[in-house]
Amino acid sequence: SKKKAFTKYAKKWTNEKKQIEAEFARIAKYCAVVRVLAHSQVSLVKLGPKKAHLMEIQVNGGSVADKVAFARARLEQPVAIKEVLRVNEMIDAIAITKGHGYEGVTHRWGVRRLPRKTHRGLRKVACIGAWHPSRVMFSVARAGQNGYHHRTELNKKVYLLGNGSDPKSGTTETDI
Repeated sequence: SKKKAFTKYAKKWTNEKKQIEAEFARIAKYCAVVRVLAHSQVSLVKLGPKKAHLMEIQVNGGSVADKVAFARARLEQPVAIKEVLRVNEMIDAIAITKGHGYEGVTHRWGVRRLPRKTHRGLRKVACIGAWHPSRVMFSVARAGQNGYHHRTELNKKVYLLGNGSDPKSGTTETDI
C-alpha cells in the first residue's frame, strides 16, 4: 500500500531510542564533519513544482558534539532563513550547472567553424596536434559532456532577508 513509506523508520523512533542515541553518540565520537539533509516546503508556495528540493548543509562552529546537538535540536523542525543567514554576510554558493549533454567542439569550446566545402563535417577542430608527441594534448578542444558540472561561487553578499508572508518584504525605501 502507499501508506507504508517510512513506517519502519517511524517505529525506530518510537521503540528503539537506545539505538538512535548510540548512532548520535557514534557521529559525535568518530565524525569530523557534520551535515544535515534539509528540504524545501514547496506545498506552501502555490506554484508549479510539487517535489521538494533536497540539499545537504554543513553545520559549522564549535566541537563535533556541539554540531550534533545543534542538528538534533532542529531535527524535523522548520528552519527560518534568518536563523541561517544574516544581512551583509558573505556566503559561498555551491551548485550544479545546467546540463547540455554531449556537445561538439563548436558549441562546447566556441571554436570557429571550418569552410563550407570541408570533407567529413565542418563543426570540428581542423588539427588536433602535431605528429610528435604522438598523443592529443589536454588543452585541445574536443567533443564531450557540456554542463552538469559542480561549481562553487565564492563571496556572495546577502543584501536583504525578506519575510515570505509580507508582500512588501522585498522592497526598499527607493522602490515605488
